[in-house]
Amino acid sequence: MSARIVVTGLGCISGAGKNVGEFGKSIFSDGHADTIAPISLFTPDEHMTQIAAEVKNYLPADFFSAAELKQYDRFSQFALLSADEAITDAGLVFDDALSKRTCVVHGTSIGGQETTENAYRQFYREGGKRPHPYTVPKLLPSAAGSFISMKYGIKGPAFATASACASSGHAIAMAALMLRSDMADVAIAGGAEACITKGNFHAWEGLRVLSPDSCRPFSARRSGLVIGEGGATLVLERLEHALARKAPVYAELTGIGMSSDAHNIVQPLAEGAEMAMSAALKDGGISPADIQYINAHGSGTVQNDRVETRAINKVFGRHAPLLKVSSTKSVHGHVLGAGGALEGIAAILALKQQRIPATRNYLGADSECDLDYVPNVGCRAEVEQAMSNSFAFGGLNTSLIFKRFF
Repeated sequence: MSARIVVTGLGCISGAGKNVGEFGKSIFSDGHADTIAPISLFTPDEHMTQIAAEVKNYLPADFFSAAELKQYDRFSQFALLSADEAITDAGLVFDDALSKRTCVVHGTSIGGQETTENAYRQFYREGGKRPHPYTVPKLLPSAAGSFISMKYGIKGPAFATASACASSGHAIAMAALMLRSDMADVAIAGGAEACITKGNFHAWEGLRVLSPDSCRPFSARRSGLVIGEGGATLVLERLEHALARKAPVYAELTGIGMSSDAHNIVQPLAEGAEMAMSAALKDGGISPADIQYINAHGSGTVQNDRVETRAINKVFGRHAPLLKVSSTKSVHGHVLGAGGALEGIAAILALKQQRIPATRNYLGADSECDLDYVPNVGCRAEVEQAMSNSFAFGGLNTSLIFKRFF
């Protein structure tokens, strides 16, 4: 029988708050959220999207030394900060034995975007002879996981997952599989992203999916996604290991599902989403009626939201109208590779608090989005199991199921 996997630590930093406490207040508040705001990290051209979900009032020097900042891209900084909160929250102390039985799996969609753009600017625009010596180590997608392992002396397997917006969903799934197979007792799993840069926004503008005003998932008159930044980390443990050290337990990770559309690099396919959700239910040994809440991928684009809705209706059938379905991207933006972990934390907080976060900025029903999206105002609800979806460009899909733990 596979080992049971539990979540014993949470950490995050995002446009919705610099820690889990602030994040929870943001997603569960029914007041106006100022988390999506005019961009301050660069000056957008007049014709460009002007908004993003930045980490507010973030000064790297408040957290890292000058020597460290020579090595840490902004995305690695967010990964380290979220990992530190999660590891502290879990009460972990890495002696030699535990360090060898712990793995690190941290995902990112883009990696060191800020480092890449700075290097190109210095080389091509400013006439520099060569980039900074740490340019390559800083921009690597695996850098964040490496730095986490180095900081804590973690000697078990450490690697990155890169699957666009499903990266940290895949990180959590792969970490769970490693725990189940007894390759480790503890996993530090999550993701980080920091790509609110001028070059990256020009690239996203070409896709014509960025909203000019707000993120309103599943709503009529939705106008696209809003890019966010940040990091999120979960500490996962084999249940017996957590109980032996009397660790706090937030939730149990009962089901993981992964699939690929094998269809199109940018157009989602309902079948792929259906496969991931069905696989998670099967893996958890549960029926659709056992799920009360879905933290949806809900990016706010016309196509994605309709496809996800169709997939939920197909998988959950007559139970679908009874589900609470919301997208917290309406608060923290689309954090790309960190989204799966950040939204996993939102689902876990829903279980702990028995509250459903609202889908903000909702203006009215779309004829092809016919579920209960908890519009604008959150609600109390009895939630025993919650699903969190991440569906990425290239048709790369993950679904995670978390169960309330007593």
